[in-house]
Amino acid sequence: MSPVHVPEHNSGSGSLTLNPVLGGVASSSLLTPRSPPPSYGNIVTVLSIDGGGVRGIIPGTILAFLEEKLQEIDGPEARIADYFDVIAGTSTGGLVTAMLTAPNKDGRPLFAAKDINKFYLDHCPKIFPAASSWPFGLWKTMTGPKYDGQYLHSIVKELLGGTRVSQALQNIVVPTFDIKLLQPTIFSKYDAQNDVSKDALLSDVCISTSAAPTYLPGHHFQTKHKDGTPRDFDLIDGGVAANNPTMLAITDVSKQILLGNRDYFPIKPADYGKFLVLSLGTGSAKVEGKFDAAASSKWGVLGWLYNSGATPLIDSFSQASADLVDIQASVLFQALRSEKRYLRIQDDELKGDTSSVDVSTPDNLRRLVGVGEALLKRSVCRVDVETGKSVPDKNRGTNEEELLNFARLLSQERKARLQKKGIKQ
Repeated sequence: MSPVHVPEHNSGSGSLTLNPVLGGVASSSLLTPRSPPPSYGNIVTVLSIDGGGVRGIIPGTILAFLEEKLQEIDGPEARIADYFDVIAGTSTGGLVTAMLTAPNKDGRPLFAAKDINKFYLDHCPKIFPAASSWPFGLWKTMTGPKYDGQYLHSIVKELLGGTRVSQALQNIVVPTFDIKLLQPTIFSKYDAQNDVSKDALLSDVCISTSAAPTYLPGHHFQTKHKDGTPRDFDLIDGGVAANNPTMLAITDVSKQILLGNRDYFPIKPADYGKFLVLSLGTGSAKVEGKFDAAASSKWGVLGWLYNSGATPLIDSFSQASADLVDIQASVLFQALRSEKRYLRIQDDELKGDTSSVDVSTPDNLRRLVGVGEALLKRSVCRVDVETGKSVPDKNRGTNEEELLNFARLLSQERKARLQKKGIKQ
């Protein structure tokens, strides 16, 4: 396969080029100090990004808006990773997580948030090329992954180079699933710092968490234990474990508190009222109502795996896990009377190609950008615990207004921490 060409990115401070050592970028920007750990502040800040293939453009649009507002408050060099203590991502969300937290040669984030969508627009047509026409396309899907993953693997390896999980600029949480052991395998910066066998290449983690069954091949790689013996990983898509990684991120923080990690002292394990959580979905097609019990009762294995251009089995378990996590988090924050510290932004009304994870035509990718922009103008919704549907929250404004409030809170928290640590801003 020929070498992958990665176009230059513009982060708002001049042209950027790939750094062959870190897989990062060279920048002429002034360095901006990252926020000190939560022990210097009052809240723990968490960002979570769902899986969803090309629909990663939707949270990419939301993050670009949030970073723009942070830059209006704190200056043009502000980046998402400067404000969140934990960034979690599944599948396509794991790739976005890496883009936001992998360091360039200056120790700054590899991508500005506004560059994420450009990456998707440039590379998704090659990651998910148009499938062969009937019957060859269907036959290929039935006998192996729909895509060979070669382009995705090449671009991810070129971007991230030798960067390891422990080198992420903030704590990251990326779920995968070990198909050999039949159990989730969660990669986080804290685990990588304490267990060398979990300090995998960030590129291997991104490839693994994106290996959606029937779409992309599973990924095998090795690391080494402290004594030098090998550790094997046989991984597939993190969406099998947690398509919405919000609770994984909160659990990771709770684990560190229980372990006595000084980054979180004096926060207590049950002090969820001190969390500020932004959870970004990638959309779903609930309103379409494509299938029903009568139809599904007639399906065999093939019907569940591929039906009318959809993958009912995969769509069902990924959407179920995402919704359950949203319900759990929403109820938890409501019970603690801290509901305004939890913001879930999700569109349940996708239709046609926009609900697909792999339709990467220029028209559909542009439509997904439009979905994200329209979502900003919508009212904040919360989950109805009885129906599972999203309903407008009458006590809150639009997603755009809430994100602006979040930007102010994030900025205030970061400034307070920097001041307490004696770092000049």
